[in-house]
Amino acid sequence: MSDIRNIFALDGHPLTETADMSPSLVPPAPATAEASRRTFLKIAGGTGAGLVLGLATPLPELGGLGTSTAAAKAGAGPGLVDAFVRIAPDNTVTVIIKHLDKGQGAATGLATLVAEELDAAWTQIRTEFAPSDPTLYKNFAFGVQGVGGSTGLANSFEQYRKVGATARAMLVSAAAKSWGVAPGDVTVAGGVLSAKGKTATFGAMAELAAKEALPTNVTLKAPDKFVYIGKSFPRVDGLAKSTGKANFTIDIDLPGMLTAVIARPPKFGATVTSFDAAATRKVAGVVDVVQVPQGVAVVAKGMWPALQGRDALKVVWDDSKAEKRSTADIIAEYRALLDKPGLVARKDGDAEGELKRAVKIVTADFEFPYLAHATMEPMDCVVRFDGSSAEVWTGSQLQTVDHGAIARTFGIKPEAVKLHTVWAGGSFGRRAVADAHYIVEACAIAKARGKPDPIKVVWTREDDIKGGYYRPIYVHRIKAGIDASGRIVAWQHRIVGQSILAGTPFEGMMVKNGIDVTSVEGANNLPYAIPNLTVDLHTTKVGVPVLWWRSVGSTHTAHATEHVMDLLAKEAGKDPVGFRIAHLKDKPRHAAALKLAVDKSNWGAPLPAGVFRGVAVHESFASFVAQVAEVKLEADGSFKVLRVVSAIDCGLAVNPDVVHAQVEGGIGYGLGAALQGEITMAKGGEVEQGNFDGYQPLRISQMPKIESHIVPSAAAPTGVGEPGTPVVLPAVANALFAGTGQRTLRLPMTKQSYKAV
Repeated sequence: MSDIRNIFALDGHPLTETADMSPSLVPPAPATAEASRRTFLKIAGGTGAGLVLGLATPLPELGGLGTSTAAAKAGAGPGLVDAFVRIAPDNTVTVIIKHLDKGQGAATGLATLVAEELDAAWTQIRTEFAPSDPTLYKNFAFGVQGVGGSTGLANSFEQYRKVGATARAMLVSAAAKSWGVAPGDVTVAGGVLSAKGKTATFGAMAELAAKEALPTNVTLKAPDKFVYIGKSFPRVDGLAKSTGKANFTIDIDLPGMLTAVIARPPKFGATVTSFDAAATRKVAGVVDVVQVPQGVAVVAKGMWPALQGRDALKVVWDDSKAEKRSTADIIAEYRALLDKPGLVARKDGDAEGELKRAVKIVTADFEFPYLAHATMEPMDCVVRFDGSSAEVWTGSQLQTVDHGAIARTFGIKPEAVKLHTVWAGGSFGRRAVADAHYIVEACAIAKARGKPDPIKVVWTREDDIKGGYYRPIYVHRIKAGIDASGRIVAWQHRIVGQSILAGTPFEGMMVKNGIDVTSVEGANNLPYAIPNLTVDLHTTKVGVPVLWWRSVGSTHTAHATEHVMDLLAKEAGKDPVGFRIAHLKDKPRHAAALKLAVDKSNWGAPLPAGVFRGVAVHESFASFVAQVAEVKLEADGSFKVLRVVSAIDCGLAVNPDVVHAQVEGGIGYGLGAALQGEITMAKGGEVEQGNFDGYQPLRISQMPKIESHIVPSAAAPTGVGEPGTPVVLPAVANALFAGTGQRTLRLPMTKQSYKAV
């Protein structure tokens, strides 16, 4: 497989950074710092735009600072200058956001870093999404432009701070020269420069600052000087989203724009044999019907006629190569593989031999279903193609991937593509697709029509739920043994499931010796001190498209490992918390998160009758999360989650309020899947769920009281958007185990009844 840099390079040349594309990878601080040191800041002055800071060595074909002068002469104005920060004469400070903000707070986080080092007033901060340009805006974890695996803030932490500090230094230098004082005499606070009785706003000094020499080095603030970092304050998108002013793809409305929906095959892998559009064309408002690789598209003057036209369409499908197995068939095949050794992902000592000498052994088989992402905003895309150039608007999560896919679909050069990233209503991994399929289908419709009308392609909720790209089905078997003292002496963990990476450009870098890292993460880095540990994997082939789902491999490995830890603690006669602490040798961050959650939950204190606690701790995306769940058992065998106390060590919390929001949202998202999330295929291969009546997210009445706590840390920021999700499932399961003695081995939890012991 070709190097990922070559696959996604937009100018015909490989990108210069080698990177691990793991969706769960958060780069260590030294790597990010080194990348920033190798990145040179450049000034684009003399354009009348004020002070504009950006990265040097842009892709010449795609623009960047090299085109800023030309853009200004063409009357494009400063808004089209590809840069990182723009200080305008009107005193606004616009921070260019290189990552998609899909609700996780990326725009607020990155703007905070610039505002901090610039000493700007928060009220003058504005944000814009960056254009597609991987040389300017690449993610240092990936080597291409895009975000995932909770890397957004982690890979940008030093980079955006340096941009802010550089802009500040140039403003100070300009003020000092203008006022005839030493730079050291100039103070900056709240967006105002001051020295010896003279003051100026950033906007008033911006054009003079643009003429200053670029400082060769800048000093970043010490943590004790932080004004914004580590503090909670309103998000940059809060008001716009609350008032409906924020533009999502669904809000894009261009002159002459048409709307398209696609009739997709009822079985994965089926194709169009023929179609009859006679009735469709009679629907008022229908403009065109075209066949595309994804199915048959109905193009109309609005969503309603497009849907009515699709309902009237008659399609004959060829399902000879389609996936026809039911989920029951797939799970049965997977379970048969549990009896056979797989490819080894980790091997310490002799787990098989030591299990024979263990005093007590626990064996548990787990089943995890397909899960849909069920984002608030289903997939959508707007495309305009004039025959030689293309312009696309969408919530692009992997801009480099999407940009290249657009160019290939139309058969045009990358420089003829303009990709606009807009706000997205959630993703949870759904928009980070290696084949850019939802964008490609929009382009395919525009290409098939051969007309310049803008087209908006919208997925309905049914398209979304039935459309695949699910979290894969997995089955696990863990066999673990303890000695007479209650120490774990051996642990065997076998996983069976479909590879997320197989057949994608990521495969060559992230599948090593047949092991898909996303299938085993959270299992092959088990933190507990176990001398004999083996993890192996069977990778299966199924015709259902799959994708990473919020917290990826940890969605299943965290539950399997943490539930077994409680099973072992009971066999050892130990308290579940003490049992974990005893095995967390040399894992102080796991232990600290666990101790904080336990302390805040009043672990060990009496509970009302029928209420029980459970605990779990897990590392994902370089962050450490522990949660304690309280559940109430009902007489009919049902239960309700009353309270979840969470503690996260995510390094330095740039905006604690955003961290709490992501943890709380992650708990709700994970709890919904734990309780009732399941996609099933009937015999013949058709998906049985179609909307939120069949695939139920968490209802507001089911949301528990959540208490979120942050472990104080001076370490570099790590993941926040995903780590809260996987821990709630085992915490709840362990509470149920404490109250009923019943194991939770098959998901979702509503598949079984829990009776109090």
